[in-house]
Amino acid sequence: MAYKSEFIRSTMIICLLTSFIGSFMSNSVNIAIPAISLDFTVSQLHLNWIVTIYLLSSAALALPFGRLADIVGRKKLFLIGIGLFCLSSLGCSLTSSFNVLIFFRLLQGVANAMVAGTSMAILTTVVPPQQRGKALGIASAAVYIGLSLGPVLGGLIVKVISWRGIFVFGFAVDAIIFLLIITKLTGEWKVAEGEAYDYRGSILWVSGLALLLFALSNLTLAPYYTFFFITGVILLVLFIRVELKADSPIFAIKVFAKNTPFIFSNLATVINYMATFALSYLLSLYLQLVLGLDSSLSGLILLSQPVLMAILSPFAGRLSDKVEPRILSSIGMAITAAGLFFIIFFKPSTPISLIVANLIFIGIGFGLFSSPNTNAIMSSVEKRYYSIASSTLGTMRLLGQTLSMATVSLITSVFIGNTSLYSPEYPQAFMASFKICFSIFAILCLPGVFASLARGKKAEVQ
Repeated sequence: MAYKSEFIRSTMIICLLTSFIGSFMSNSVNIAIPAISLDFTVSQLHLNWIVTIYLLSSAALALPFGRLADIVGRKKLFLIGIGLFCLSSLGCSLTSSFNVLIFFRLLQGVANAMVAGTSMAILTTVVPPQQRGKALGIASAAVYIGLSLGPVLGGLIVKVISWRGIFVFGFAVDAIIFLLIITKLTGEWKVAEGEAYDYRGSILWVSGLALLLFALSNLTLAPYYTFFFITGVILLVLFIRVELKADSPIFAIKVFAKNTPFIFSNLATVINYMATFALSYLLSLYLQLVLGLDSSLSGLILLSQPVLMAILSPFAGRLSDKVEPRILSSIGMAITAAGLFFIIFFKPSTPISLIVANLIFIGIGFGLFSSPNTNAIMSSVEKRYYSIASSTLGTMRLLGQTLSMATVSLITSVFIGNTSLYSPEYPQAFMASFKICFSIFAILCLPGVFASLARGKKAEVQ
């Protein structure tokens, strides 16, 4: 079905705003962590959960919501997700309790899972196949603009107003998106209308992945977390068995099992995000609590990475329509690995100029990786699987991000524990965990390069 150019533009605007605000909130919350710790006087272990609970709930629910969207309607679930994100952002801004803040961050994660499984599927459906790479490149640019403004505008908001202002800003933008969906996004997409929903598979996936990720973040705290981890693995194995036999699975394993570009592109996604997501979180703490910079200056420094990503993504997206995505993505992953390796040598005396130069280098690598990788995934499946492919990509991205934060939680629990962020012992303990985290992330990128190369040529599925 061919859509009118005006409708395509409206859809693009809605999806671009959605991509922007999601990434903005992610990076701005990272820059606000030290300010939040002052308000609630909690340890590093507790602060990690501000980011982790959001990612965990998003990762666990993105796939089930992607399948549900195919049955009840992508627009319907997209609208509910934006509405819930709007209300939970308002709740975060008004809370006076750390536990309540974590609850609203959990709701934000649920909302994000609804959006992740629908927005890219809608965009990919509406845009003609020959323009798909360009559209996805622009969408990636919107993500990186959000990542760019996150630390800068977020740092300024924290300095001038408070960390609560970040969530008020998120509430306002999501309210605008909500109104645009109602007024501009006409029609509905129900590619699996009438089919049964796989409740057994959904329950096994959500409970298994949630248990596994929750346990992984806390393995060093108590022996029973090992039991949770093993239980999570068992439930995920049962999930695979159920999905292979289900008539209407939430994840069509049989369909994708022989789809090499799809499998290896998603594997590359997990590895890339696991290696890079915690970068802004750790550097935000490094700049503010080790180097002693304020939130606004720290935000300006962190800007150097995503701004390169925003500049390169549309170019890389268009190029991936002509050049094999695996080549571009593999080069990007290799550059990222080198940049992460250099961070291992950062010290309290490292010059700001060197930090900025390395962030620019990493930004180039990620910019070359992301949109070609997305194009390879969405081009490797038929239209009726766009929602599943989109939600799978979202799940893999969120899974990588959650594993990245789980790694940080594990390492910081060993070296920092319950040490206050503002205690004299904190900088030394932080730098020890900082170096180990980035050593792990740099090494992770190496198999990511091979996964990216192993995907084969881009499929020509329409």
